[in-house]
Amino acid sequence: MLAAASLVHATEKPNILLIVADDLGYSDIGAFGSEIPTPNLDELAFEGVRLTSFHTAPTCSPTRAMLLTGIDSHQAGLGNMAELLTAEQKGQPGYEGYLNNSVATLPEVLRDNGYNTYMVGKWHLGGTEERSPAARGFDKSFALMQGGASHFDNRAIMAGDPIATYRDNGKIVDLPKDFFSTDFYTDQVMSYIGDDLEQKKPFFAYVAYTAPHWPLHAPEEYLKKYEGHYEEGYEQVRQARLKRMRELDIIDSSVTENTPLKQLPRWNELTDEQRKIETRRMQIYAAMVDNLDHNIGRLLQWLDQKGELDNTVVLFMSDNGADGNSPATGPGNYDWITNDFDNSYENMGRVNSYVWYGAQWGQVSATPFPLFKGFPSEGGITAPAIIRMPKQNTGGEINRQFIHVMDVMPTFLEMAGVKEVSSPYNGRDVRNIQGRSFLPVLNNKPIEERAIGWELFGRLALSKGDWKIRWLDKPYGKGEWELFNLKKDPTERYDISQENPKKLAEMLNEWNSYVKENGVFPSDPDKIKKIGYSFKTCVFEHCVQ
Repeated sequence: MLAAASLVHATEKPNILLIVADDLGYSDIGAFGSEIPTPNLDELAFEGVRLTSFHTAPTCSPTRAMLLTGIDSHQAGLGNMAELLTAEQKGQPGYEGYLNNSVATLPEVLRDNGYNTYMVGKWHLGGTEERSPAARGFDKSFALMQGGASHFDNRAIMAGDPIATYRDNGKIVDLPKDFFSTDFYTDQVMSYIGDDLEQKKPFFAYVAYTAPHWPLHAPEEYLKKYEGHYEEGYEQVRQARLKRMRELDIIDSSVTENTPLKQLPRWNELTDEQRKIETRRMQIYAAMVDNLDHNIGRLLQWLDQKGELDNTVVLFMSDNGADGNSPATGPGNYDWITNDFDNSYENMGRVNSYVWYGAQWGQVSATPFPLFKGFPSEGGITAPAIIRMPKQNTGGEINRQFIHVMDVMPTFLEMAGVKEVSSPYNGRDVRNIQGRSFLPVLNNKPIEERAIGWELFGRLALSKGDWKIRWLDKPYGKGEWELFNLKKDPTERYDISQENPKKLAEMLNEWNSYVKENGVFPSDPDKIKKIGYSFKTCVFEHCVQ
């Protein structure tokens, strides 16, 4: 058993290393069943604890808002992604499109309690200097302000905002030559930590990698490594992952995959040329994950050499489920991508390409869960997560208790010996933290059930204990509330709302309370469909919409 709570009483405050992957799917690392070699994350997992029921928001910026505040994104300013706010949502409290001032941030509180605070990578919580990491508690930061960008240069990912903005300690800067995102962010955070080691202060380092978010890019040696892989196709890769997940005890032997997008083609329904392109997409994705693992290993080894790893809490997580959506469906994106990038087969994954791996590979990454990023189905909100405590080796323990991304901040604060964050804080009124420390969970102590809600793009869900209700627009769902027992049906196959009207009513009451308490102002799915992204999903000429 992991004696997590003992950390709270330690005389030495632990360093805290928070590593976030971008759009990494539940089954995409070896310790969770993947065929992609991830030896460094696997070592972290088998020395620490795999959190197999770690839940996020359906997309990136709402998750990051909750991660850094412990408060529901609808109160923290990211009730919807800034890029996709509807006319009805603009101006509503909690829908500012950036991290608002009604929340205290994790780096702010840790800095006020004796920590050096560092951030590298994706911010996506406000684009101006006064909303940058430097203004929200980080001593040193190098951040991509938007939701994604080329991994090689300063191109962004949306036709309406085509140039990526990077801020170094709040100030706009150009990228260095020979930039590759994952390599650079790793070098940068090691530089930050190393420069301040003589201060003998604990550090909080937030390493927000942009891999493996599209556009899919990888260094040449990684691209070559995966030539010849994935030619067997979606179904075989998925079944092999399921087998490994069962062997690793990530899922029960009775669990089978749920892949609801039956309108999309199976591998044998593609042409030879289409299979060639689809194979290449997944090769590049695997190369990105491989490179990500290499850099995480490089960072951990460096900390070990500096004598810091033994006093460092390491939490690795993804910001949401795999992304099987098509970015080409975004406003203006199709023409921009077609005309301004070289997506020839020979250039896929290299500089000036813009490709993604699509819905069928996205469903493979989400194995065994249904759907992916953008949906409050388990495939969109269940992420791989690993925690390793200082000087502890659990032998690869698996913890299956429900943990939410809002729980990260109070957990880290408890580890740092911070008893409370009271309002006013630093001269402003702030909301109470809603998450709860998961240190008791790591000690296998019984915890009180709670209701957790999700809302994004007009798609809705709420879970409490073994039960979950979900509302998805057609054809992704029924266009009405569904009820699932996740203990018996973890992949949301069987809507049992008709057989359990009292439980459905009880859960709907919980939903109404969630909406009221958090100021949720749901999007109208029929109106938000015009954004395209996450509402039209295509594999070549086959589309779901």
